[in-house]
Amino acid sequence: MAVISLPYKYLERLTRTDRKTILDKVALIGSDVERVEEDHADVEFFPDRPDLFSPEGVARAMRGFLEIETGLPSYPVKPSGISFTVDPKLADIRPVLGAAVIRGVEFDDESIQSIMSLQESLHWAVGRGRSKVAIGIHDLDMVSPPFRYIASPRTRAFVPLDYTEPMTMNEILVKHPKGRDYAKIVNDFPLFPLIVDNEDNVLSFPPIINGERTRVTIDTKNILLDTTGTDKRAVAVAVNIICTAMAEAGATIESVGISGVQTPTLAPVERTVSVLECNRLLGVDLTVSSMVSLLQKMRFGAEPAGADRLKVQVPCYRADIMHDWDLFEDVAIAYGYDKIQDLPPKTYTVGKPHPVQVHAAIAREVFCGLGYLEVMPFTLTNEDVLYTKMQRTEHPGVLRVMHPISIDNTVVRTDLLPLLLEFLTMNRHRELPQRLFTVGDVVDSCHTHLQAAGVSTHRDADFSEAYASADAVLHELSIEYSVKESADPAFIDGRRADILVEGKKAGIFGEIHPAVLNAFDLEQSVAAFEIDLRCVLGSAGMQDIS
Repeated sequence: MAVISLPYKYLERLTRTDRKTILDKVALIGSDVERVEEDHADVEFFPDRPDLFSPEGVARAMRGFLEIETGLPSYPVKPSGISFTVDPKLADIRPVLGAAVIRGVEFDDESIQSIMSLQESLHWAVGRGRSKVAIGIHDLDMVSPPFRYIASPRTRAFVPLDYTEPMTMNEILVKHPKGRDYAKIVNDFPLFPLIVDNEDNVLSFPPIINGERTRVTIDTKNILLDTTGTDKRAVAVAVNIICTAMAEAGATIESVGISGVQTPTLAPVERTVSVLECNRLLGVDLTVSSMVSLLQKMRFGAEPAGADRLKVQVPCYRADIMHDWDLFEDVAIAYGYDKIQDLPPKTYTVGKPHPVQVHAAIAREVFCGLGYLEVMPFTLTNEDVLYTKMQRTEHPGVLRVMHPISIDNTVVRTDLLPLLLEFLTMNRHRELPQRLFTVGDVVDSCHTHLQAAGVSTHRDADFSEAYASADAVLHELSIEYSVKESADPAFIDGRRADILVEGKKAGIFGEIHPAVLNAFDLEQSVAAFEIDLRCVLGSAGMQDIS
């Protein structure tokens, strides 16, 4: 969720109404007012509406919702005569470029803070922490077009933002705060993306940092916007949102030629939707004309296109509109959820917890009674944590992620115990003893089932503690079990035992092997156990436990 600061004076000027009216109604367009201060309010918006991540975007939406100004906003774009060329060597590095020229900017303290905050919010919501999209905003009057987007040697030097002396790009990744934060995005590439002007002055080292030369100040009048990334649609969305926000503040937008193509156009996208389908989904009785009015209230262009059809123009900044039902959601917002009649469901049912969940809740209570603290590890992990560090062979039923975005998240967990050891690693700086447990789903050959696991680390953690804890949990779950010597290499030989339920293995407990402790950088002994909670179902569930 994005929390946006809305300065009252700036917002009132843009919206053309008073702050009380705005604050009373802003929640109805899909937000939550977090704080109301003397000079501003902090409002939280859902990440699917990045066009609302600025006072300009909120003002545009509120003018429509309050019927001060309805219908499709118009954003004329004329050619700037400025061009970019893109180096083919960037194809495997950061290939997508979007740009625009924004003229006639009139900054004050509130508006310059607004554009900078919008930039960072888009980095989070659209750019995936700059990896997918990174945005650069430059003082156009400090550089000379045309511009080049090139793949540069890593030793190229320039003065980065907030510094006075040149640094090589390699040095920036090590010494500059932004370089350290985002180095992982580009560090593996032999060449780095760089934007330079006609005189070879550096504007930007995307996605890391701009050059000091093009710093935007309160005196800036003309802006060059560059947006680089790996996803063409996401880059276009970022350009459209920033350009339209600046246009709302009074600036004019000009397009830039990128490899012969003019961008942006800021043109709307046209869709045709059914009034009957909207009525069926929302449970209301709208006419063509009433639905037109509601869509115009939400800043869409809309006009009748038949007895049951509407032609809708979707503004370029509404990246969240991907289906007709997304438009119907806006119709419901404009109509008012409070005006939609409450109806009981046609089918009446009584819910109850699944038996496995009942036993999982009991297990949690027992763990807490034993002094264990519950944690919730991620569902995705990697083979190194699950198997290599645990000295275990890879599970034949492991489910792999087809296109992982990180080497840390390549498979779905098949066990919980390795993830608890990973938690202990992250909490090495905390005082001892530490006792952690988790109860959650694991996936085996595309089948999901519950496991429970616990770990205890301190100087005297041993086999007896693991046995006692496992016995307490099994006893409270009313599970009859036996034990036998285990061969699990994650535990110390002679200090490990398998848990058998109806003759089938349902878990293990013991002392973690020193080699596993070293792999997880743990210095103290760890007593641990894990239980397959399918055993709580008795004979019906045991057939699936290997």
